[in-house]
Amino acid sequence: MAMRIDGKKISADIKDELKEQVAGLKEKGISVCLAVIQVGNDPASTVYVGNKKKACAYIGIESRAYELPEETTEEELLDLIDQLNKDDSVNGILVQLPIPDHMDEKKVIEAISPKKDVDGFHPQSVGALSIGEPGFVSCTPAGIIQLLKRSGIEIEGKECVVVGRSNIVGKPMAMLLLRENGTVTICHSRTRNLKEVCRRADILVAAIGKPKFFDASYVKDGAVVIDVGIHRNENNKLCGDVDYDSVIDKVSAITPVPGGVGPMTIAMLMHNCVEAALRMNE
Repeated sequence: MAMRIDGKKISADIKDELKEQVAGLKEKGISVCLAVIQVGNDPASTVYVGNKKKACAYIGIESRAYELPEETTEEELLDLIDQLNKDDSVNGILVQLPIPDHMDEKKVIEAISPKKDVDGFHPQSVGALSIGEPGFVSCTPAGIIQLLKRSGIEIEGKECVVVGRSNIVGKPMAMLLLRENGTVTICHSRTRNLKEVCRRADILVAAIGKPKFFDASYVKDGAVVIDVGIHRNENNKLCGDVDYDSVIDKVSAITPVPGGVGPMTIAMLMHNCVEAALRMNE
């Protein structure tokens, strides 16, 4: 019987640990503050920002929300980021993506101080990860490592296949698995014999962005499957990149969608905020 990796429970455990840690910091006169900037009113972004505020409130992190209209200029956004970079009472800065088309996403990400880059998207954070220096790690891949470790799944020496090479999930995921001594293969849209490569995986991370793409023919017996995808099917129900019903009898452990990887992203964002406060107060 496959183990269902419960992201809701593991993320709740992490939040409880952080809540205790934040209470301890407050006793020492150290507060934790996250500034969240949203430009425009993309409905999905509004939901994400709301969830981040709720998580902050639960853990005891102060959250400052900057909800800017769609027509805000890039210069105005960069000015706000600059002010927040200089504000010592702010530990983490997050710009909710996507931002409107008239803004340069790369420029906006690079404007955030690496010391406050709790999303882990700044080139300096990515570079630190690639050479094994301390820095903030992109929240979804960091959450996946926690899911594996807290479920008692050994990474060291395992054949790990990551399908997807995005800067937010695929690339940092591969680096983190490597850091845990996994043997890592990265696949993408141009990979030949994708099915054969996936079937070698002891740990398969599916982040391809296609609903129910991976069926039983992509998975070897006893593999651990981590499903990063999130989509709505023809019945408007949430599903992942993996055809859960097709693979469930073949795998040793799997993350469901919803309730697997998703909840971990916000838990790790909160972890990064606390980490930022600790580093600023060292």
